[in-house]
Amino acid sequence: MIYLAKTPTFVNKLFPSYNWKISKHPKCLYLTFDDGPIAEITPWVLDTLKDFNAKATFFCIGENVKNNPSIFKRIIDEGHAVGNHTFNHLNGWHVKNSKYLENVALCNKIVQSKLMRPPYGQIRNTQAKELIKLGYKIIMWDVLSWDFSNKVSYKKCLNNVVNNVQGGSIIVFHDNLKAEKNLKYSLPKCLAQLQRLNYTFEPISLDICH
Repeated sequence: MIYLAKTPTFVNKLFPSYNWKISKHPKCLYLTFDDGPIAEITPWVLDTLKDFNAKATFFCIGENVKNNPSIFKRIIDEGHAVGNHTFNHLNGWHVKNSKYLENVALCNKIVQSKLMRPPYGQIRNTQAKELIKLGYKIIMWDVLSWDFSNKVSYKKCLNNVVNNVQGGSIIVFHDNLKAEKNLKYSLPKCLAQLQRLNYTFEPISLDICH
C-alpha cells in the first residue's frame, strides 16, 4: 500500500471546489484534528497547542460532541475553530445522499459550523454540491500525517508532516485512540520544528476559504 503524505496536484485540479490549501500567508499553516472530541486525547491536544501558542481546527463528530460537551466548549473557548465531520462518521461513498446530508445537518445542530470535512475524505460530488449550495466549505488537506495507521511509525508520522508542508498547507492529525501513540510523539515535535522555521498555526475560517 502507498502511504501518500502529500496530496498530488492533479487531485486538487480534479476537485477545485474543495479547499486543499489556503495560500493567504506564506508562513501560515493550518493544523486540523479529526474525529474528536474524546476525553482520552482531545484535552492533551489542547494542552499541547496551548504550550506552543498554536491554534487549530477541530473537525468534530457530532456524537462525540454530544458525549463530551465540556471538551467541545474548551476547544471554542481557547480560540480554535470547529468543523462538521458528520454526526456518526459516515462514509459518503457508502450511503445515500439523503442520509448523508441528514447526518451532516444533525451534526450542525450542535457543532454549528459551515466548515465541513468528509470522513475518510470520501464524499460524492453530488453530496458536496448540495452542501456547497447550503453554504458549506469542503475542507480537505494538503498534508496527511497518517497518525491513525499502525503501519506508520511515529517517526514517519512526524516526517510526513515536517518534510511536506509549505505555506498554506492544511495538515491532518486525529484526536482518536488509533492515533494516540503517533500523535503524542509527533505533534509537539512538529510544532517545535515548524515554529523554528517561523511558521505560525492559525484556525481555518470561512472568509479565507473559496
